[in-house]
Amino acid sequence: MAQTVTANHVGVSVKDIGLMKNWYATAFGFEEAFAFKLPDGRGIMLRSESGGAQIELFEVEGSTSGPVQGTEPPGAPQRHGYFHVALEFDDLDAAYAAAVEAGGQGVWDPRDFGVPGRRGSFVFDPEGNLVELVGV
Repeated sequence: MAQTVTANHVGVSVKDIGLMKNWYATAFGFEEAFAFKLPDGRGIMLRSESGGAQIELFEVEGSTSGPVQGTEPPGAPQRHGYFHVALEFDDLDAAYAAAVEAGGQGVWDPRDFGVPGRRGSFVFDPEGNLVELVGV
C-alpha cells in the first residue's frame, strides 16, 4: 500500500535570520512557530497564516552564501542542491508586489507559464535566494 506523503517544510541557511524572518512576515504573513538553538547558531520555523506552508531558517556561524544567480528561471540551476522554494497564493499579483515592496528583488513579473490555469513569478529574497510565487 502506498504511503501518503506531503511536503512539510523547506530549510534555508541565511546570513541574517532577523532580516529574513521580517521579510517573510512582511511580504507573505509568515509567523514564527518556534525557535531553537544549534551548537553553532540558531533556527526558527516560520508558518504561513493559513498553516499551509512552513519555512525553516538557519543562521549558523561561519556559513557562507551561495545563492542561485541569473535572471532566467526556471532555467537550469547553476549549482547543485537547493534551487528555489515555491509558494502558492490566491492573488499572485498582490504577493509579487508585497515581496518587492518588502525588500525582495523582482526577477520575473507575474505571467502565464504556458500551462492552462497556471501563472507565476520569481523574486530574490533580501539574501538572494530564489522564491517562486505561484498563482491559483
